Amino acid sequence: MERHKISRRAFLGQASCAAIGATTMFSTLLNLKTLNAAAAFNSSILAGPEDYKALVCIMFSGGIDSFNMLVPRSGAAYSEYALSRSNLALNRNELRPIYPINQDSEGREFGFHPSMVNMQALFNSGNLGFVSNVGTLVRPMNKIEYYDGLVSAPLGLYSHSDQQQQWQTGVPNERSSIGWGGKIADLMISANNNDTISMNISVAGSNIFQSGENTVEYSIDPYNGSVGINGYHDDGWFYDRLRRKAIDDMVSSSQEDIFKSTYLKTIKKGIDGNEMLADVLDNAPEFSDPFTSDHYFSRSLEMVAKTIAGRDKLDVKRQIFFVEIGGWDMHDELIANQEALLSIVDTALGKFYNALVQLGVHDKVTTFSLSEFSRTLSSNGNGTDHAWGANVFVMGNAVKGQNIYGRFPSLALTNYNLNSDTNPLDVGGGVLLPSVSTDEYFAELALWYGVPASELVLLFPNIGNFYNPMSGNMPVGFMEV
Repeated sequence: MERHKISRRAFLGQASCAAIGATTMFSTLLNLKTLNAAAAFNSSILAGPEDYKALVCIMFSGGIDSFNMLVPRSGAAYSEYALSRSNLALNRNELRPIYPINQDSEGREFGFHPSMVNMQALFNSGNLGFVSNVGTLVRPMNKIEYYDGLVSAPLGLYSHSDQQQQWQTGVPNERSSIGWGGKIADLMISANNNDTISMNISVAGSNIFQSGENTVEYSIDPYNGSVGINGYHDDGWFYDRLRRKAIDDMVSSSQEDIFKSTYLKTIKKGIDGNEMLADVLDNAPEFSDPFTSDHYFSRSLEMVAKTIAGRDKLDVKRQIFFVEIGGWDMHDELIANQEALLSIVDTALGKFYNALVQLGVHDKVTTFSLSEFSRTLSSNGNGTDHAWGANVFVMGNAVKGQNIYGRFPSLALTNYNLNSDTNPLDVGGGVLLPSVSTDEYFAELALWYGVPASELVLLFPNIGNFYNPMSGNMPVGFMEV
């Protein structure tokens, strides 16, 4: 089949026409604005020096108990923590000490969960940081405004499905199927010369985070890499060759019906992409610190590292990866289960960072965490329940590491028997009202990735409630730019 090359300008024009025919008027206007932004952005990036950047999103599904990841370990602060957490409190002597550069205003010292050996080393060496008490917000609110409903709270607060969706879309006041990772790929549609492989690559199947108006994630398997059509490459038997020829003839045929034509082009693009990515993964280098665990999370990060290793072969400048690990909804047996899972996460992250160092891209790849919410400070007996504000981490050489950003909150439980408010952020039962919005957290990552500040509102409609994109400052301050 003759392969016709298409210019980026023609592609953008065709994409805008397709958008007009396939979306609502609102989505169409958003697409047109996005396409204009894409044209302006890509003309500058393609005219500039060669570079590469990748975001690696790690989703802790189920709601990770993040206040047992980052823990105060000094006198009064630890006592407050131990009182609130009761039977779920970690032993102070077993915490892994960290030494933040930005000294806590209250003089508190901090430590990591005992399982976080590699993350402790990465933090203390300046390659990992935490942002404290992050959560979904429509606009800033205090406890009285929350109680009285004076400020709108996020939809479906404390709901797994709603909060997972909102952390992936960046839109807490409506239910959307378009993720902010997908919007970034839409915006930067021509940053990669190769459009056979999507900018967005998932090692966890379909997800909202990477779904855009014009972007679909490319899924790879943690164990088998790029998996194509079953039996397509078999050629040992006559019928195998017949099957492959039949598929090739089908996807190469001309169709007048636009839906049939689009479907066949998608299949053809998938076949081409599979062959290209499979070759990259098969020829990836051996890592000096090998991923020895057979756990799917470790294998997922190994696949991400192998894909990044082939960035030049793939001819890409920008990539966004999605990795997921579940099992964090620990209403019971929290101490033992969290210890086991955090050990898996910590080991895999350590090996992943070492792989990035070996590839020479540890300053070009930023890994960040998200989860639908943290968990209550108070124990339900042997576990914790759904809460709100959470601690998240960011890893990479472009991160201003060895710091805790935001403000680590008081962990005291509100005592309703006292006339004074013992914790202005505890809205009940150890549920903390966030002090940093997800909009600010995500916007900083987007700016580092190369999204123009003027286009942040396309990604995060409520960003103006927390941050002035044209201020010239970073929303939180944890990324080098």
